[in-house]
Amino acid sequence: MDTHPNIVLVHGAWADGSSWAGVIERLQRDGYHVTAPQFPLTSLAGDVARLRQVLEAQDGPAVVAGHSYGGQILTALGTDAPNVAALVYVAAFGLDEGESLGALLSQGPPSPALEHLVTDKQGQLWLPEGDFVERFAAGVDPERARVLHAVQQPIAGSAFADVLGVPAWKALPAWYLVAEQDQAIPPQAEQQFASRMGATTVSVPAGHLAMVSHPDETVELIKAAAASVGR
Repeated sequence: MDTHPNIVLVHGAWADGSSWAGVIERLQRDGYHVTAPQFPLTSLAGDVARLRQVLEAQDGPAVVAGHSYGGQILTALGTDAPNVAALVYVAAFGLDEGESLGALLSQGPPSPALEHLVTDKQGQLWLPEGDFVERFAAGVDPERARVLHAVQQPIAGSAFADVLGVPAWKALPAWYLVAEQDQAIPPQAEQQFASRMGATTVSVPAGHLAMVSHPDETVELIKAAAASVGR
């Protein structure tokens, strides 16, 4: 009998499910059932709907891990999160009720990785290659970083105005990986998110794409959350 909970991985903005490749390989090798779907990134409601669709397809409990804006998606599940037993944040936003990404990010100057965002005619935000490779993906092999840039999914600018309801972390146990060299989300903000949610926290000397540059540490944190759940 399989005693592992399912693992659902939620990518963030300017990424897709392939950003979790190294983590997926390691978890599968250890016998976990893993799903890393693609999210439309057109609105928070649409992204949450996609996550709920994936969760409904899981056979048994799931640990949900989110990176960056992916943390916003899993947080917005609220207290109605069927099949979800634990949350893992990897250099991710962990907002509270009434907060929005736009309001949070407007409190200071743009972070180095995000200061040159390009908005297209449809209101979608893109990261230019230089900022992506050198800052967003700092610590990742440059060839790998350029591939990740090529497959980036833009996010709708309107998603930054979406206001969060009751966060899922108020009802579920949380784990948090702080990326100490993050140039997209300030590491001190990540520490504050983790502290506020009472998360079990680890820090790694990584840039924003910590699950790419440090897959082993990411997997260990996800497995720690999974061990607390069982099946």
